[in-house]
Amino acid sequence: MFHFVFQPRDVEVLTLAMDMDEGLDGEIVLISDDFSVGPINNLYSEEGITKRKAWWQEIMQTRPEEEKKHAGLICKDLAALEQILARMREEEFDQIWIWVAPNAQDLSGYYWLISPVKEFAGRIYVVFLNNLPFINDKGAVFYPSYLSEIPPREFIKAKRLARPVTLSEFETDPDEWIKLGQENKNIRILESGKKLVQQPDDYFDLLIRKYITADFQKAPRIIHHFLSKSPEKTGETFLRWRLEQLGNSGEIDRQGEMLKIPQHAQEPSEPPL
Repeated sequence: MFHFVFQPRDVEVLTLAMDMDEGLDGEIVLISDDFSVGPINNLYSEEGITKRKAWWQEIMQTRPEEEKKHAGLICKDLAALEQILARMREEEFDQIWIWVAPNAQDLSGYYWLISPVKEFAGRIYVVFLNNLPFINDKGAVFYPSYLSEIPPREFIKAKRLARPVTLSEFETDPDEWIKLGQENKNIRILESGKKLVQQPDDYFDLLIRKYITADFQKAPRIIHHFLSKSPEKTGETFLRWRLEQLGNSGEIDRQGEMLKIPQHAQEPSEPPL
């Protein structure tokens, strides 16, 4: 059994869950690229892959030590997927489980993955976790947005949601991914269920500004506040790029990694009586 997940923290929690429940035993496959951002048109072609790699290079151009790694994620994921598909062809009883929590990165990863695995219909299972209540470590009921938020013991409940991907889904979901790619926008937001909507590059800028103060703060601190408090989220790498764009445009004051709201953009004080 192969378990596909889309965020690094998911690997750790699923590994712990396997230690508690041998019914989950299998190989965890992490899809490293974040398909909720960047161009996604024709990603199964050399042209589409080249365009996506060029986009990542633009996003990472101020961090050359990381640029090559991020630009190559799509190739790494494709290579890993090809190896798994080859093993599925050799072992007729193997299954693939795709874990999808209610967030744009997981759902985008599902849509990217669903077309290449179509040949194994009947052996491809999906675990959609939207609107499923869990019990957290304090005993309270909550609805997770990410797989990593679920306590390992609760995966006994989660695995009951596993179901085969239907023939209808194998027909319609790849078409939905193609349609999204042809819209030529770089941000995908989870609207509800299996519905993604797309936005322009500056979509998060207004939200980001809410976490920039009148005093200089380092970019990682602003990003941390955004990721921990904002109702809408995206990846840290994309957020850092948007902060750089805001700084370069003069919309926020910037000194190296230190950023603040310009004096003229701060809330005006009350007029004197």
